[in-house]
Order: sequence, then C-alpha cells, then structure tokens
Amino acid sequence: MGPPELTKLFGYSPKVAPRNVALVGVRNVDQLEAPHVRKSGVRAFTMRDIDERGLRAVMEEAIQIASNGTAGFHLSLDMDYVDPREAPGVGTPVRGGGTYREAHLAMEMICDSGKMLSMEVVEVNPVIDEVNRTADLAVELIMSALGKRIL
Repeated sequence: MGPPELTKLFGYSPKVAPRNVALVGVRNVDQLEAPHVRKSGVRAFTMRDIDERGLRAVMEEAIQIASNGTAGFHLSLDMDYVDPREAPGVGTPVRGGGTYREAHLAMEMICDSGKMLSMEVVEVNPVIDEVNRTADLAVELIMSALGKRIL
C-alpha cells in the first residue's frame, strides 16, 4: 500500500508476500490502519497472544512465517515494542510493552534461527530519551540479534 512510485518500483507488487510478514507485540494500532492490517494477510501477534501463549511460542511461529519459502528475512525492530519503563525515548510510548528480557529473548531466538538477512532499528528518539536508556537498550538488542550471549 502506498504511492505507486514506491509500491510499483521495478514493475511488481507487493515486494514482500504478506504471508511472510509477522508483526510481534502489537498493542496499539491506528484506527485507520487496523482494517488494513486485518485484511492484508500478514500475521499480527498482539501482546495478548504473548500473554496467553508465551513469547517463545509466538517467536517460533513468527520466525517460521517469515522464513517459509524464503531465503531469510529482514527484521524491523521497533523500540516502541518495549515497555516505556525500559525504553522511554520512543515516538509512541504505550504501557504494556515487552519486558527487557522478552526483548532480548526475541532477538536471541532470531539469531539462533540463522535466517535474519538484514535488520533495522526504528523509534529511538534521543530528544525525549532519559540519559540514553533507549539507545543503550537498542544497542544491546542489536548485539543479541547478532549473536552476543551470556556464556
């Protein structure tokens, strides 16, 4: 969805098959965006899914969705996923996000899958951050996604 100059780039659309897109930790969706997410064919795992099933089960399914029939996947890590008590410097702080440990577990599982091809981190706003807490956490999560371990 979007401007044809972007969505039709190189003459084909969509660029990513919706069946291979997993959104993990959804808890606040714009009213205009919600129907598009529902109809799109992407799999959205809400915080309720994580509460009921546990992060490990949700991440296993999300990784399977993103890698089914693909060479691998791109990870877009939105720091808004993490609860604002841990990551205060984000554009849309909403209570009830992932914990510090849940965020690390998700990144560790992504690394363990061996299927991440690229990664981006979004929603770090140093202007509203508290002594760089969100940026520091973002760096820690990147390190976990790239293989840093306790032992």
